[in-house]
Amino acid sequence: MTPFPIGLHNPARFTAPVPPRADVVVIGGGIAGVMTAWFLNRAGLRVVLCEKGRIAGEQSSRNWGWVRKQGRDPDEIPLVAEAQRIWAGLAAEVGQDLGYRQTGVLYLANTPKDIAPHEAWMVHARAHGLDTRLLTKEEVAAMVPGAADWAGGLWTASDGRAEPWIAVPAIAGALAARGAAVIEDCAVRALDRQGGRVAGVVTERGRIAADHVVLAGGAWSGLFARAEGVHLPQLAVRASVCATEPLPQVFAGAAADAEFAFRRREDGGYTLAPCDFHEFMIGPDAFRHLAIYRPGLRTPISGTRFLPGAPSGFPDAWSTPRRWSPDAVSPFERTRVLNPAPFTPRVERLRDQFARAFPKLGRPRLRTAWAGMIDTMPDVVPVIDHAQGAPGLTIVTGLSGHGFGIGPAVGRVAANLVMGRAPGHEIGRFRHARFTDGSRIVPGPAL
Repeated sequence: MTPFPIGLHNPARFTAPVPPRADVVVIGGGIAGVMTAWFLNRAGLRVVLCEKGRIAGEQSSRNWGWVRKQGRDPDEIPLVAEAQRIWAGLAAEVGQDLGYRQTGVLYLANTPKDIAPHEAWMVHARAHGLDTRLLTKEEVAAMVPGAADWAGGLWTASDGRAEPWIAVPAIAGALAARGAAVIEDCAVRALDRQGGRVAGVVTERGRIAADHVVLAGGAWSGLFARAEGVHLPQLAVRASVCATEPLPQVFAGAAADAEFAFRRREDGGYTLAPCDFHEFMIGPDAFRHLAIYRPGLRTPISGTRFLPGAPSGFPDAWSTPRRWSPDAVSPFERTRVLNPAPFTPRVERLRDQFARAFPKLGRPRLRTAWAGMIDTMPDVVPVIDHAQGAPGLTIVTGLSGHGFGIGPAVGRVAANLVMGRAPGHEIGRFRHARFTDGSRIVPGPAL
C-alpha cells in the first residue's frame, strides 16, 4: 500500500485511554501539536495530545517535505535555523530515520527577469548570516545536469528535506513511549472553563481537566476558535501534489522554478507540486475576513482557482455548523480527516512540466496524487501566542505552508510559552493581538 499521505485508510495506532486530568492538553496531531507535546513532555509535564482523526493525517503528511530557511519571511528565519538543528538530532532521539537530509534548496529562474526576486531576498540572507548564494546559469547547469536551461538560481546548501508521513508519526510514537497520552479518534469539542479561565477540554470521550490547552488544529483552528469566542482570521487553500515512481536522480535536494517544484524522496521518486497554482473555496469566513486579507490581495491572484464552496464537512463549508453543544457530535467528528481530491488537470500538467525540464527522462509515471488544505493567515506567518480573551489557551496555527520544516522550533517555543518561560526568539510578529490592535498587516516575501 502506498504509505502517503496518511488518512482513515490507516488504522488508528494511538489508542491511549483518556485520562481525567493532565497539565496540558494539546489539540491537533500535526507537526506543531506533536512537537509542542514533545517539549512539554521533555520538561516533565503530563501531556495529553488529542487528534480527531490520525496523527499527521492532514497537511503534516501532505506537504512537500521541505525544511528551508531560503525564501522565508525574515522573522521566521531564526525559528527555521533552530528547527534545522532540532531536525538534525531528532532521529537519534526518536530511534528511527526520519528522512532528514541536508541536501539543499534551489530556486530556479526561468528567465533573467526572474532573478530579481532572488537578488532582493539576499538582503535577508546576509542579515542572518546564511550560506545562501546566487548561481549563474552555468552553475545551475552543473548542479542539475541534463535539465533544460534555467537562467540562474538561488541556493542554500544548509537547507534540507525529510519524509513527512514517516517523521511525524515516528515522533508521536516516541512521545507516547515516553509517557505522553497520544489519542487518535478523539475530537476535542470545546474548552472547559471555570471563572472565565480554561480549566480543561470536553472531548467526545469525556472531560480532561487541565490548566493549559494548546490549539494546534491546522485548518480547523479557526472554526474551533470562533466557537469559543476567539477571533482568529484563518483561511485555507487546497494544494495538489503528486509522487512519481522511482527515477534516476536528477537532483538530490528540493528545487522550484516559477511553475513547479520537485523534491527527491528516499524511495527514489520525486514529489511534484505546482508553484503557480492553488484553489480557494469560498465560504462564510472568506467574507468575514475580507477586510483584513485585503492588503495581501494586492499580489497577483492569476494562479488561484476560485470555487463557490467547499465540500460538505470542510471547516469553511457553507453547511458546517459554527456552534454546537459540547455534549453532541461536533464538526470535528463528522470529518475525521480532510481528504480533498487533487485537481487532476494540474497534476497532469506537472508531468508535462517535469518532462520539459528533464527531456531525457520524459513524462514520469505517477505512484499517487493527493491534495491538502493549507491553513494560512493574512500576513502568511503563524500565530504563536497566548489567546486573547481565553486565559489558559495558547494558539499555534496558521503556519501557511511552512509548518513541516519549522514545526520543531515552533513546538519548542509554544512549550516555553505554556510553561511561562522566555520563548528564546523575538516572536512579536506572531502575536495573536496583531489582528485587533490596529497593526498594519504586511505579508512576507512571496518566495
